[in-house]
Amino acid sequence: MTPIPAPPPPQRLRFIQLLTAAILIIAFAGTFYFLFDPARRAQLDALINSPIGLLVLFFLSLLSNATLILPVPGIALTALAATAGNPLIIGIVAGLGQALGETTGYLAGYSGQELIDSSPRYIRMASWMRRYGAVTIFVLALVPNPLFDIAGLVAGALCMPFWIYLSVTVAGKVIKNVALAYAAALGIDWLIR
Repeated sequence: MTPIPAPPPPQRLRFIQLLTAAILIIAFAGTFYFLFDPARRAQLDALINSPIGLLVLFFLSLLSNATLILPVPGIALTALAATAGNPLIIGIVAGLGQALGETTGYLAGYSGQELIDSSPRYIRMASWMRRYGAVTIFVLALVPNPLFDIAGLVAGALCMPFWIYLSVTVAGKVIKNVALAYAAALGIDWLIR
């Protein structure tokens, strides 16, 4: 049996949970801050539709998914950007950035860092990866969930070919972000009216 990455210690996990909750609250407060003030919304529209707007979105999306275990709300960023720009383009750019950011987990697993664990969550993920491989990565990339970091670590530890990992991650993240961008763009139009 191939060794599986270890989870963080309980105290660190609790700290990560609290920090995640704080980041989510700040992200949603920031979203409302920009959406419901016409002057700030105009600034957001100008940034997203500027020549560097999509580049900024790409790099922020990449950074939001480059963190291991601690999720940074890339979804809120995509939703906010979609209210100011073309949802299809926003979704594709954000999905590409997020997929590239997720390679940090894969590379950490592939490099063999801390590969001993017996927690049920990690064993189950390894079992799914062995049984379904790329389908597991695609499904987990397609739906917003905190398990994708674990999936990336396990995919790397199990030596899934990088091009397969990256291609199914891109497919899942782009589809998810395009759907989210359209939902946000349509939802904010409805909410503001």
